[in-house]
Amino acid sequence: MTDFFAHPNSIIESKQIGKATRVWAFAHVLPGAVIGEDCNICDHVFIENDVVIGNRVTVKCGVQLWDGIRLEDDVFVGPNATFTNDPAPRSKLYPAEFSKIIVQKGASIGANATILPGVTVGQNAMVGAGAVVTRDVPPNAIVVGNPARIVNYVTANFQSKTLVPLSASAEEPLTIPGVNLIQLPEITDLRGSLTFAEFPGMLPFTPRRFFIVYDVPGKDVRGEHAHKELHQFLVCIKGECSVVVDDGSIRFEVRLDKPTLGLHIPPKVWATQYKFTSDAALLVFASDVYKAEDYIRNYNEYLEYVSKK
Repeated sequence: MTDFFAHPNSIIESKQIGKATRVWAFAHVLPGAVIGEDCNICDHVFIENDVVIGNRVTVKCGVQLWDGIRLEDDVFVGPNATFTNDPAPRSKLYPAEFSKIIVQKGASIGANATILPGVTVGQNAMVGAGAVVTRDVPPNAIVVGNPARIVNYVTANFQSKTLVPLSASAEEPLTIPGVNLIQLPEITDLRGSLTFAEFPGMLPFTPRRFFIVYDVPGKDVRGEHAHKELHQFLVCIKGECSVVVDDGSIRFEVRLDKPTLGLHIPPKVWATQYKFTSDAALLVFASDVYKAEDYIRNYNEYLEYVSKK
């Protein structure tokens, strides 16, 4: 007597299937596969041996999960999505170890998407239908196209599931404590325009370092980290870019589109810059010199860090 549902036309060889999971017609699960509780494995799904599936995972029709695939809790895999585990496949020639693909907690893979070997799809990320994912997808990112590129970020409070504003301007309140848009002064005459800031006084901290980000391919991403102690002040001195700020529960996006608009990002806030125009130059003032130990570069580690704080 099993505590999961197996359709009479399914083939289930694994003994490691969790309670309340449903395996539907013509699905085939090999002996080494591990499937968690309350999963939904739809028609014509093939699951190989070295596959681990978490709890509450949905795998829609026509999906093959090959050796090395890891689907964490609450993952959704759309119909006919394709996972590949060998970067250079040849008939009858097998690698010593197949490449891993990890789809982290809460992520969704759209119909007919293709995930290449060795890729990690980050927590709560969304892969659009038909996308070809050639490299890691950051947590909460929305990617589409071939090759898949980031077009947006999921904007939701994952603790209460309450939607928050997607964008902000200098007139709108920013709901993450310490994150502020600051309007810098502008002086304009027949000779052109000038903007400035004085330290101390006009910024929330006195800078000890600056750097400029420029010549970024328009759809690529910078940042993707938080700081433990460092403050930053961002000004797009030419062109435009967007900044996503995230405190672990609230996330929103700010468009920096003029050299008189600066964004203060305090410590313990995850920040990502993307949607750079081809001429964009982003000037960043920092409150301290570079210290590698001040960075948090893994989003799951960041969530753990802020939960303790």
